[in-house]
Amino acid sequence: MANEFPDDDGAPDSASTNPAALHAALAGSNASTEEARAFLRQQERLTKLQVETQLEQNAFEVSHLRWRRFNDQMKGALQIMLVGVGVLIVVAIAAGVWTASQDSSLVIEAFSVPPDMAARGVTGQAVAAQLLDKLSEMQDATQSGRAANSYANNWGDDIKVQIPDTGVSVGEVYRALVLWLGHQSRITGEVYRSAKGIAITLRASGAGSATVSGDEANFDSLLQQTAEAIYARTQPYRYSKYLEGLGKYSEAMDVARKLTRGPVEERTWAWVQVSNIDLLDGRYGPAVSAASRAAKLEPQFNMTYLNRAGGEEPLGWGERTLSDLRVTLRLSASNAFKVTKEDREAWTPIELALIADYEGDLQASAEQFAIAATHDDFQNTASYAPAFRDYERARDHDLPVSAAVMASLPLSRIADYQGGIAFFPDEAWAAHSAAGDWQAALADVENAGRAAATQGPGGQNYFERWALPLRAQALAMLGRSSEAVHAAEQAPLDCDLCLRMRGVAAASAGDWKSATRWFTQSETFGPSLPFADTDWGDMLLRKGDLDEAIAKFKLANQKGPHFADPLEMGGEALIRENRSDLALAKFAEADKYAPNWGRLHLKWGEALLWSGDKAGAQKQFANAATLDLTSAEKYELMRTESAYG
Repeated sequence: MANEFPDDDGAPDSASTNPAALHAALAGSNASTEEARAFLRQQERLTKLQVETQLEQNAFEVSHLRWRRFNDQMKGALQIMLVGVGVLIVVAIAAGVWTASQDSSLVIEAFSVPPDMAARGVTGQAVAAQLLDKLSEMQDATQSGRAANSYANNWGDDIKVQIPDTGVSVGEVYRALVLWLGHQSRITGEVYRSAKGIAITLRASGAGSATVSGDEANFDSLLQQTAEAIYARTQPYRYSKYLEGLGKYSEAMDVARKLTRGPVEERTWAWVQVSNIDLLDGRYGPAVSAASRAAKLEPQFNMTYLNRAGGEEPLGWGERTLSDLRVTLRLSASNAFKVTKEDREAWTPIELALIADYEGDLQASAEQFAIAATHDDFQNTASYAPAFRDYERARDHDLPVSAAVMASLPLSRIADYQGGIAFFPDEAWAAHSAAGDWQAALADVENAGRAAATQGPGGQNYFERWALPLRAQALAMLGRSSEAVHAAEQAPLDCDLCLRMRGVAAASAGDWKSATRWFTQSETFGPSLPFADTDWGDMLLRKGDLDEAIAKFKLANQKGPHFADPLEMGGEALIRENRSDLALAKFAEADKYAPNWGRLHLKWGEALLWSGDKAGAQKQFANAATLDLTSAEKYELMRTESAYG
């Protein structure tokens, strides 16, 4: 009898749908094994089919969900893109508004011209284009260290001709914004027939109008005058620099002085330009006064002190020059008043070189002038830097390097002195005096002085404050003492070199009292400069006051630690005091700053000889023999080597 197992609800469960019932039925029946296996296989296929169906259904649902997710992502991306486009539009509008508000360009509109000229191709737009070319040429010819963004009214290099558009365009919208928010300088004009032939009238926005007239055959010249009128009205500072570059100092000065009464933001630069023109014209006192007015207006402006130093230097006011150069160097780092990068790069090594010169560090000064020579030739800095480099080398007793160069130089660079560019004595004089060839040095300075005296205020200043005292020095070194004193007495009293050379001339005549008075005044006039004490010590050394001489050399060394002269002279004084052991340190220190000084190695060898170091002495004597020595020094070297082997 078949077994039946009731469900929870009491209904019978079929064996075909209940696996437990199926196995129980099979176990309790006599069906063959083969039938049972067939039944099981059928059930397995059914189960597999159900699983596959379920998997396919799940895959379809997953694919559908993925598609929905992708649609959602695309919708989000589209929304983000729309927001981004909106932001870009806002940014573009804002940028356009900001650019328009900063626009300070010069715009030249098409001129009105007579019909017959237009028929020949001389259209209003063509005239405007020619005017643009001339303004660009003037701009390129204007060399100034002033940065473009420091002008009250600046259009820099942005000069353009406006071509009218038809209809509404982006360009028209931008022009409307510029007219509303910007600071453009707009030039309009017209060409018309006149009694003289033809006339050109221009109108510069905010700067009035100007008219030039003449023969039509001179149209290009008239257009040049028109361009200059525009430049003068819209860029007066640049126009002054332009005239300066043409050598028209009087006209440039008129423009600059007018600017000193102009807008407040222009007045400092205007006084700087006034001082600059005075410097170029050799009027050094007025240049100092103008630069001082600029410094009073803007105490943190480096150019005011640089220009003031430029006037003080040729006047022989060394202490003031050094002070102003130090201030200039300190303020140049901040560049608070917007000097161009080219100007800063060109002038910084010049400033360092001049400071080193006044401190007696002649080696460092020569190195800085050498650096200046590698820069672009901005305002002639690179042109004259090599000459100053060789001048400093000669003063530093580096004659093997500079003598060959000096031999090929003309007697004087008068053109430079006249232009106020070169503030030092002639390079040939430096080489000859350093070599002890005082006869040649005297000829150098006399020739230079005679030529300079006829070359305007700058040349006259050179004659009085450089040629006369240097002539006195050369005469003193040649033993012509009375002539030396007479030459020195003709020089001004407010001048470092003049006072020192009065002392040198008096010392050569054996007038120790007068020499002391002049050296005292020189030391007072330039208290931080090492040169007066060095010359004073030299006088005391020759007089035989060794202790006082050593004291002066020590003071000079404190003021100029890298100045080789007081170190070497101090060593010589110590030798004469029979303290060669102490002199050795002086000579070794001096060798750091003047390694090619023949006399230094000669005296160093002498000190080593007296200290018992014969081998060291021979080494120094050999060094001296390879370097330039005066005739007296060569004889001394030969005599010493002969006497002591």
